[in-house]
Amino acid sequence: MSSQASLILDVLARSGSLTVAQTSTAQQGNNQDQESDEDVYSQPRTPRRTPMACQFCRGRKLKCDGRQTCANCQRRGIACTYVPM
Repeated sequence: MSSQASLILDVLARSGSLTVAQTSTAQQGNNQDQESDEDVYSQPRTPRRTPMACQFCRGRKLKCDGRQTCANCQRRGIACTYVPM
């Protein structure tokens, strides 16, 4: 737990707004949150990039989903063409 968080908990405990039991529970909860965050960041991220954008998306600089007829072309009712580079 950060020094600011422990300072806040100490002030609340002294003022009577927070009991000692609540303070220790809050500290344990913060430690559990930190452990779960570390687990998420330790796993490698896999990039979800489309290998190539269709001509329309490339021309308009839109995000292409890489399907045979991408969502942008389907929405506009135009032919979706891919040209190898």
